[in-house]
Amino acid sequence: MSIIYYVAAVVAVVSVMLLSYFLGQRHNERATATPYESGIKETGSARVRFGVDFYLIAAFFVIFDVESMFLVTWSVAARELGLQAFVHISIFAALILGALFYLWRIGALAIGTPSSRGHNP
Repeated sequence: MSIIYYVAAVVAVVSVMLLSYFLGQRHNERATATPYESGIKETGSARVRFGVDFYLIAAFFVIFDVESMFLVTWSVAARELGLQAFVHISIFAALILGALFYLWRIGALAIGTPSSRGHNP
């Protein structure tokens, strides 16, 4: 039965693509091939290089954002989970704050020149 389903799905996809190809409009204007974002013409190259600081801050944001989801989830069910879960989440929060303090202390959260983060060139 599943073979019939897969064959029907492939036939449907191929037929839609063929119908779109034969019945669709074709434009050969110069503006058709020009990329744009939200109706705004491009002003430069899309290949912009970002510094390592940008990616470092982005990684920290993702990590701490996921950890905040754990805290919100715990806070929703805090009454049902009891005192033991409170102790565990307190340890978890202390570790998060310790990691944040460590990152701040070594200058990993500072964006700028290496000398502004306490490193000598």
